[in-house]
Amino acid sequence: MSAANSVTSLSQNPDILRIGNASGFYGDRFSAVREMLEDGELDVLTGDYLAELTMLILGRDRMKHPESGYAKTFLRQMEDALGLALERGVKIVVNAGGLNPAGLADKLRELAQTLGLDAAIAHVEGDDLLPRAAELGFAGALTANAYLGGFGIAECLRAGADVVVTGRVTDASLVVGPAVARFGWQRSDHDRLAGAVAAGHVIECGAQATGGNYAFFTEIADLRRPGFPIAEVHADGSAVITKHAGTGGAVSVGTVTAQLLYEITGHRYANPDVTTRLDTVTLAQDGPDRVRISGVVGEAPPPQLKVALNKLGGFRNEVEFVLTGLSIEAKADLAKEQLLAGLTTAPESLEWTLVRTDQPDADTEETASALLRCVVRDQNPDTIGRAFTGAAVELALSGYPGFHVTAPPGAASPYGVYTAAYVDAAEVTHVAVLPDGERVTIAHPDLTLELQTAPDPLLPERLPAEETHLAPLGLVFGARSGDKGGDANVGVWARSDEAWRWLAHELTVERFKVLLPEAADLRVTRHLFPNLRAVNFVVEGILGAGVASQGRFDPQAKGLGEWLRARNADLPVSLLKGSEQ
Repeated sequence: MSAANSVTSLSQNPDILRIGNASGFYGDRFSAVREMLEDGELDVLTGDYLAELTMLILGRDRMKHPESGYAKTFLRQMEDALGLALERGVKIVVNAGGLNPAGLADKLRELAQTLGLDAAIAHVEGDDLLPRAAELGFAGALTANAYLGGFGIAECLRAGADVVVTGRVTDASLVVGPAVARFGWQRSDHDRLAGAVAAGHVIECGAQATGGNYAFFTEIADLRRPGFPIAEVHADGSAVITKHAGTGGAVSVGTVTAQLLYEITGHRYANPDVTTRLDTVTLAQDGPDRVRISGVVGEAPPPQLKVALNKLGGFRNEVEFVLTGLSIEAKADLAKEQLLAGLTTAPESLEWTLVRTDQPDADTEETASALLRCVVRDQNPDTIGRAFTGAAVELALSGYPGFHVTAPPGAASPYGVYTAAYVDAAEVTHVAVLPDGERVTIAHPDLTLELQTAPDPLLPERLPAEETHLAPLGLVFGARSGDKGGDANVGVWARSDEAWRWLAHELTVERFKVLLPEAADLRVTRHLFPNLRAVNFVVEGILGAGVASQGRFDPQAKGLGEWLRARNADLPVSLLKGSEQ
C-alpha cells in the first residue's frame, strides 16, 4: 500500500488529514472515545495515556503482575467502541501500550475475536531500555523508556493497521505518524514535520485545547463538558485546530496559545523526528472554533533521544494538624516541638509547612483554621509509618487547644523519583510490529543537529509612560503552567499588542521572582515568543524530585500560573480598561 493512500480520508479535501484526540492522560473522560467517533467525521483518533507519573504507576503494576504494564482503561474503551471505529473507517493510534505494548496488542486481538470483529492490530516497541539499564548507566531504575518518534506508527498504518498501540513515544508523535503515512513525508521534510509536532502538542492534552484549564474560562459560553480537540493537518504541514460542531468548550487563539505554552522550555522543542521552532508558530482565527497554525519552521532533530527514568526513592508519610483561632504560630511551634520530642527515630527528611487559610473574626470554623503539614521521608517504612503518625495522634489530649488532625494514622507509602537522561539514538532499536507479525526496524534520522539555545528576539517598543493602578496581573494576562520533572514552566501571554509591549519589558526574571517568592532562590530563565505575544519562564528545581515524590503542595505546578495571575502589579490604566474589576 502506498504512503499516499495508507490512511483513508473522510475529508472532502485529500490534502487534509483529520486527527482527533480522545485522551490527555490516564484517567481522562472514559466516554470521549465514543463521543469523538459519534459526533463527527475523523480519519484518525489518538489518545495520550502516558505521563511521567503514569510510567511509575505502570512500573509498579508490572512489578506485581509482569503481564500488565499497559493502560487498562483503553482496553475497556475499545470493548465499547472498536466496532464503531471499524465501521466508520477511523484509525486508532494510542500510546496506551505503556511498558507492554505487545501485551496490549495481544489483548486487543483477543477482544476483537470475542466481539467478532476483523481488526488489524499493530504495535511499536523498542523504547523500553530497562533490560539494558545497567549497561546504559541507569542502574536501579524501575522504568527506563526512550521517547520514540512517529515513523514506526507510520509504518504500521502503511501496512493496513486499524489500531496502532505504542509504548513511550513523544506525545506529538501520535499526530506525526499518521501525517507521515498519509502524505508520504520524508525525514528531510523538517518544516512539515515541525508543523505536525506543533499540532500534536496542541491536541495531546485533550480538552486543554478547547477551554479546559483556561485562564479566561469565564469567557467560554459552555464549559460544562468541553469537546475534545481535532487537528486538521494539511499536506504542507500547516494545521487547523477545531472540535466537533455542537460540543462544549471553545477553540480560540487564546486556548491554543495556552496549550502551546504548556510544559515547554525555550524556542526549540526537540522531538525524535524534528526540532520544532516554537518561536516561528503563527496563529490566526479561521472561523468559529477554528484556529490556523502556520509558518512553523523545523530543524534536524538532536542525535540523542530523551529517556524517562523512574526510580523508587523511598517511603513518605504526612500528617496535617488543624490549628484554629488565635495564636496560630505559637500553636504550630508547640506541635512541632512535641512531635519531634515524641519520635524515637528521626526520619531522613522532615518538612513543615504552615498554610495560613485562617481569617480574623471568621464566621465559620473552617475559615478560622490553618493547616500545619508535616511530610517525612525515609528508606525504612517503619521509621515513618504508624510510629510517626501515632506520635502525632498521641498529642491529642496534651497538645495545643483545639487539637485535631485531618486524617487518622496511616502506613508509609513508596514514592518515586523521575529524572530525564539521554542516549544516542543508535543505542535504541525502534521497531514496528505489523499486523501480520512482521518486524520492521525503523531507521533513525541520518541528519541530526545538536540542540542549541536560540537568542531572544529584540524587545518591542516600550509603552509610553502613563498612569498605573495596582491590580492583579490576571485581569490582563493569561498564564498556563506545568511540570517537567523537578522543574516547572509558566507561560504568560498578552491579548493585545499594547499588553505585549508591557509584558515583554516589565515581567522580567527579577520581577517574576518578587511576585513568586518560592522561586527567589532558584534558577529562572525567560524566553520571548513575539508571535504568540508571550513569555515563558522555566523554574528549575521548584518541584524537587518531581511529581511522584510529592515534594510540594502543588506537585505538578498546575496552579503556579494562576498564583502569578493573582499577584498585584502596577498596570497601565489603558490596559485595565474593559477588564473585570
